[in-house]
Amino acid sequence: MGASKGVERTVRQDVVDRLVYVTLRLFLCMLQALPLSFCVAFRKPLAWLVYDALKIRRKTIDENLAFAFPKLNQTQRQVIARAMWRHLFLMVVEAAHVPRKIHDTNWRDYVRISDEDCYHNVAMMLDDRSCIMVSGHYGNFEVGGVVSGLLGFPTYTVARPLDNRYLHEFVNAFRGATGQFILPKKGSASQIDAVLRAGGTIVLLGDQAAGPKGCWVDFFGRPASCHKAVALFSLVNRAPMMLVYAERSGEPMQFKMGVRSIFDPNSQAMGVKELTQWYSNELEAVVRWHPEQYWWLHRRWKAKPVRKGGRRMDPSQDRAEPHAHGKSAETTVLNQLEPHRPSQANQAPDQHPSK
Repeated sequence: MGASKGVERTVRQDVVDRLVYVTLRLFLCMLQALPLSFCVAFRKPLAWLVYDALKIRRKTIDENLAFAFPKLNQTQRQVIARAMWRHLFLMVVEAAHVPRKIHDTNWRDYVRISDEDCYHNVAMMLDDRSCIMVSGHYGNFEVGGVVSGLLGFPTYTVARPLDNRYLHEFVNAFRGATGQFILPKKGSASQIDAVLRAGGTIVLLGDQAAGPKGCWVDFFGRPASCHKAVALFSLVNRAPMMLVYAERSGEPMQFKMGVRSIFDPNSQAMGVKELTQWYSNELEAVVRWHPEQYWWLHRRWKAKPVRKGGRRMDPSQDRAEPHAHGKSAETTVLNQLEPHRPSQANQAPDQHPSK
């Protein structure tokens, strides 16, 4: 009886997974068939629907923004929240159009990258050593992988497999077509080691919550748990780490890719915690440029650090002051949501070592 129920449950789940997969494919086909301008027009009403009417993840979003921008009032933070939802809906539309619009012959029509950032990016990719690229849930991070693949630089990303195997295979095929290869989060140690030994490039999201046993650093004035493996990949393999980003620059399907800063273990000395804090600081600085392009619905601070003795503490009781990165984004965030960007010339010389 128990075995038959298990088989029935498996069959039922498989049917559900297939229906979800077919629905998603039809939805993507519809987005690809419709003009981009038509899809973009629905951003604002959809943002109002999910944030104001349905209040999806609203408590998490409001709490995260309150900690990140304590000097803004509630109304001002809600402006960022609604803009974030508009960004996310546009990101879905762009994901549907990118495969058909961006190719190796026309990518410059859609993506801007400075000569300096292009030099450092290509130099690291061509180096005999492996390279660790760290980004976050900011901008349209999928576009960065697409462009790297189009330029002939395959990348490997470590991610948890999707529960729906049909969606998982579809996403992997989508990314693999442009040179982005997914390694499972569990059981892929030997594959990751082989990529690093071969001088490959690993791309990781540096703002994934790692639970109570992670490496605790400050991120937007709150204790945040990070995966120690991100720093260890760089330190153990003597692999340079780049904090990279791919953000939308104004209009839909217009992006800016860049390298915020570079850590080279051969010329800079850091431990796991110091390196984790370093890339968290750099990611925070990037997010403050365009806070509406960050995933504030992401439960980044859901874990709580454990005090000695085993008791968990409330992160709000150990809140640090936000890091200063040029002008305060809080004073300009409502000015067309375009915070001040520090120029690359003001960065420390060791952030862009010459090759």
